[in-house]
Amino acid sequence: MKVLDHIGAPHSNNSAGRPLNVSRRGFLAGSMSALVLTVALPVGSGQAIAQAAQGTPGSRIDAYLEILSDSTVKFRSAFVEGGQGIYTAMAQIVGEELDVDPVNFQVETAPPGPDYLLIGGQMRFTGGSMSVRTSYDAMRKLGATARQMLLQAASVRLGVPVEELSTEPGQVIHTVTGQSIPYGDLAEAAADLPVPETVELRSNDSFRWIGKPQDRLDVRDKSTGRAQYAIDLTLEDMLFGAVQHAPRLGQEPGDVANEADVAAMPGVHSIHKLPGAMAVLADSWWRARMAVEKLEVSWNEAPAGTLHAMPADFSSEGRKEMLKATPGEGIAFETEGDAAAALASSARVIEAAYDAPYLAHGQLEPPSALVRFNDDGSLEMWVPNQAPEMFQGDAAKVAGISTDKVIIHSPMLGGFFGRHFLYQTANPYPQAIMLSRASGRPVKLLWSREEEFLRDPVRPIGTVRFRAGIGEDGLPVAFDAVAVGEGPTGRWYGRQPGKVDSSSVEGIAGKPYAIANRRVGQIHVDDPAIIGFWRSVGHSMNDFFYETFFDEMADAGEQDPYELRLKLLEKSPRHKTLLEAVGDLSGGWKRGPFEAEDGTRRARGVAMASPFGSEVATIAEVSLKDGEVVVHDIWVAIDPGSIVNPAIIEAQVNSAVALGLSSALLEEVVYTDGMPEARNYDMYPILPPERMPRVHVRIAESGAPMGGIGEPGLPGVPPAVVNALAVLTGERIRSLPLSKYDFSGANG
Repeated sequence: MKVLDHIGAPHSNNSAGRPLNVSRRGFLAGSMSALVLTVALPVGSGQAIAQAAQGTPGSRIDAYLEILSDSTVKFRSAFVEGGQGIYTAMAQIVGEELDVDPVNFQVETAPPGPDYLLIGGQMRFTGGSMSVRTSYDAMRKLGATARQMLLQAASVRLGVPVEELSTEPGQVIHTVTGQSIPYGDLAEAAADLPVPETVELRSNDSFRWIGKPQDRLDVRDKSTGRAQYAIDLTLEDMLFGAVQHAPRLGQEPGDVANEADVAAMPGVHSIHKLPGAMAVLADSWWRARMAVEKLEVSWNEAPAGTLHAMPADFSSEGRKEMLKATPGEGIAFETEGDAAAALASSARVIEAAYDAPYLAHGQLEPPSALVRFNDDGSLEMWVPNQAPEMFQGDAAKVAGISTDKVIIHSPMLGGFFGRHFLYQTANPYPQAIMLSRASGRPVKLLWSREEEFLRDPVRPIGTVRFRAGIGEDGLPVAFDAVAVGEGPTGRWYGRQPGKVDSSSVEGIAGKPYAIANRRVGQIHVDDPAIIGFWRSVGHSMNDFFYETFFDEMADAGEQDPYELRLKLLEKSPRHKTLLEAVGDLSGGWKRGPFEAEDGTRRARGVAMASPFGSEVATIAEVSLKDGEVVVHDIWVAIDPGSIVNPAIIEAQVNSAVALGLSSALLEEVVYTDGMPEARNYDMYPILPPERMPRVHVRIAESGAPMGGIGEPGLPGVPPAVVNALAVLTGERIRSLPLSKYDFSGANG
């Protein structure tokens, strides 16, 4: 058995065989394109795209575009496709200005490199619903610039002024003579021309693809099984790896009672100790898994003071109660007026404490990593990720080599929403690097479902204490909230002393309602669990907290919650218009209880949210059956400012509603004795198809700056459902999930 707790100097091996699927570098170097607008290096050079940036990120045509001889386009996306439709959206944006139908695009994720650091020119991260809104202008200019260069090349070939030329999809047209030249015939000449500094963009009213429904480019491959995810990839001469993690974070492997017996199992190549885990390499993954699960390991406790070591007596229930009992007002994040004075003079003061549980990502594709060390000392990795440069830099540290020696391939993701961020102890690629180095062969490491649930970076538990002052007129005059816990942004990007982690209060602070006196604060309390980003991050629970407490304020002032929202949004026309839109979409607001056509007793709840630059209003219609909550319809009005593909928006809203409802009704990670109880879906139920409601979507373009799409549809769902439930039951639910409660006595 080998103990792998660090990586030494690179070694050479003779197993740098090509993947059975064609690698990016091999394809580019051998492509039959008329113009390789990216820099193709010789096979074996270890780089697919030149690393030296020219100009600002997102500006170099040759980093992004390759026009092939048949006039189709290969486009390298700065962002990773994980089901959110980003490849299609990018093809629409670039194709609009380039004048190429999006169906004629081939899109792949770009490798690491400074050309693709579009977010402020400093980082690349697929998340936060940022992809389209942070790259929209740059990608339009990119397409327009390439089109202008093709026009200039055609002008030289035809001997006519550029002004006499125009384009139709995939070709340059000279209307006077009726001549046309396909882009593929002009691409090589265009590449030799200087890049124009300024170009004219199309007017919005001339768009053919932006703003229109467009079929997803990846639908056919996904439907026919041709789409390849990381778990589908193979390399010549590779070994398969499986791991058994320590039951609790911080524990390390000690003695192995039956190592010799396991080593003799069929197909087993070797057994290894890793930081916090045991691993087996074998000639198939099933054999590796069966072997590693047979290992009888004594786990040593973490030394005192070990960072993020999980205490043996830790429980999620204990964590929640401790957070709720933590005193103080915390550090102020948002203040307006004098909340304390207004509370003291209010006609009525109400208080409430809310909480929401740890949540797992529960992604369909378990984490995996495929790695090999090449003969030139470089490390090549095929790894699901949301941030190629971050993974490249960290892999270099693990391997003990320079960053430019790490080649990252970013396959399509089979799970998303924060799971593929750079989390310590929650990703398999460091283990795969160690195992490949130790074995001298390529290694494909796949975590079983049980190991994934054990090491998933969960959404943190959240608790919030609210107080509100109600005036004589029934309107809220004061609002005070204190969030207690830890947010993922501070955990992974660094916490600043004396400042609030915005991910702990987003969805509570910054609300548009006109309440004159407000204070929102946070008390930071370290979380021993691996916490991470989860779809819509802090909004996923904070909008539940705020929007359900809003209904409590309405009830305390004897106000209808929908009408109260309208009153408090009088000076915010964008939000007021959106709230009216969802009311209209639902056939007119009615709170209930009321009897539906099928005789069921129902009620409706409403909520608003402002996540990731978009605005959302949600209404849910709910009934009770056999003590369980039944959600019949959810109406969502979303204002992302402006849009690229309404079909993708509708699909993303449906997806977000499903996950938001699943979290409200069913999901909860429960820790006992320092370990999560659920190790598979049998103990971590997710929303089944028969409980999915009808979803109705209205897109309202206000013309505001473009917002995000992937996450905004989620936060309004839990509060809308719980607000409706309160009407049916007459009592307030302040803790999720709803599966903890029996509503049999409230059935109508």
